[in-house]
Amino acid sequence: MKRHIWLALLSSFLLWLAWPPIPYTSVILLFAFVPLMIALQELSEREGAKKPIFLTAGLTFLLWNTASIYWVFNSLNAVMPTFIAGILSLIPFGLGALLMTLSFWFYRKIAGRTKPLIADICLIGLWISYEYLHQTWDLKFPWMTLGNGFSTSAQLIQWYEYTGVYGGTLWILVSNILIFRFVLQVKKSKLKSQNTSGDKAIGKKSSLALIGSIAWIVIPMTVSLLIYNDYEEEINPSDVVVVQPNIDPYGKNHTYTAKEQLDKLIKLSKEKGQVNTEFFIWPETALIGYTQEDEFINSQNFTTINHFLDRFRNATVITGAETYAVYQNKKTESARLDKQNNIYWDSFNTAVALENSPKLQFYHKSKLVPGVEKMPFPFLLNVLNPLFEKFGGTTGGYGSQAEPSNLYSASGVGVVPAICYESIWGDWVAKSVSKEAQFIAIITNDGWWGNTSGKDQHLDYARLRAIENRRWVARSANTGISAFINQRGDVVQETEWWQEAVIKQDINLNSELTFYTKHQDWIVYPFLVIGVLSILFSVFVGFVKREKVI
Repeated sequence: MKRHIWLALLSSFLLWLAWPPIPYTSVILLFAFVPLMIALQELSEREGAKKPIFLTAGLTFLLWNTASIYWVFNSLNAVMPTFIAGILSLIPFGLGALLMTLSFWFYRKIAGRTKPLIADICLIGLWISYEYLHQTWDLKFPWMTLGNGFSTSAQLIQWYEYTGVYGGTLWILVSNILIFRFVLQVKKSKLKSQNTSGDKAIGKKSSLALIGSIAWIVIPMTVSLLIYNDYEEEINPSDVVVVQPNIDPYGKNHTYTAKEQLDKLIKLSKEKGQVNTEFFIWPETALIGYTQEDEFINSQNFTTINHFLDRFRNATVITGAETYAVYQNKKTESARLDKQNNIYWDSFNTAVALENSPKLQFYHKSKLVPGVEKMPFPFLLNVLNPLFEKFGGTTGGYGSQAEPSNLYSASGVGVVPAICYESIWGDWVAKSVSKEAQFIAIITNDGWWGNTSGKDQHLDYARLRAIENRRWVARSANTGISAFINQRGDVVQETEWWQEAVIKQDINLNSELTFYTKHQDWIVYPFLVIGVLSILFSVFVGFVKREKVI
């Protein structure tokens, strides 16, 4: 097998090995791209027309994505034929890999026309632009954002409270570039010093590159460890109970009625609930059976929960629910027409806050899973609706809200209600925290993925939200893994997978806002400009080259 293929395979293996949920390996990300970068450099220097740069980079990124998020296929295959699931799985596997590959492909085109420093800066801009695009467009799937890779190493990334995950992406990219440049410099020095020993052949530039690489890696780690060891939470306790009912989302083992499911949630809550309990956190769609929001107060669910709270008058229940709203006119893009009754309606994946009073609060999940909960590019793809309607979503898609909002207890404690997929959006959660939220409640149903690394990665990413905002995270997952995470990103308690459980914790509420909470993804914007300019430059250079040939 050719050398460039071996190097591409080595990079894909290192990237997979460094990726969550494998513990203690995150630092490998700081040099995992180097073999691929060497392969692409050697291909660029090759004489002749055959320079498979795109295919070589594509091999690395396709294998890495497939090995890390294979669970997407597992989820789809559970509800649809294998052939269709395989095709749809190509969207997260292939699309993410394609965007990564294009970043390196444009980078190599630029590297052949400019100085190395400019090319390296362009690579950073191209990659961060790809990550931001994958966070914002209709096919959004920021699961593989590089900065997420350190979610298993909270001690090393305490400075995410200033930069968020994009700071981690920048750290990883620059580290790989510096090491790559060091390797190239060593090779050049050896070529110029054929008659001296290998050590002497490393010249001044090589030494500077090595020192720069070590400093870039070690300084952020050292700063982070100092922050981690010195960080002390202000004592401001709140008693929180998290429930994991462990109900099979596919109903293969037992299908619960709405009443049976609610009774189970209440039974588990009573096991840990105390007079001073302030919050009970139940998972995503814990209350099944669509309820009209205007009529929720008259529902059996509301009556039963209020009766339960007679014993816990200081408590607020935050639970997932299936709800819908009715309009006389089409008020939202997602609203659908009921022709029989001549009304419009929206269905929602909702978080509801209930207390021992008639008061109700609703939050609608807004970062919706493409295809499952919202049809991407609906003007083009509405024809595919029948393929998705069985997978936890609804034909036409769920409704959503434009801005994040919080839920509040009777005592005024603000809570971020992040529903499942939303917890991987640092900026969305931070915006919610900035609106006077004192801790983060993640409600999810990770049973869709089965016993795969998907559920573990999802838990790991929640640790990043704790660090970015210095907020405790109370995580309720229907089938696991439920957990409590402190303000340093440490998992303090966690449940077993696929086991009925209830856990309780005195968490410390926090009202201080971090730099990241105030400014979110500020680090992205200059690199977006660089990324766009890099693409325009590549296109211009290619156009000029073709003109000369003609």
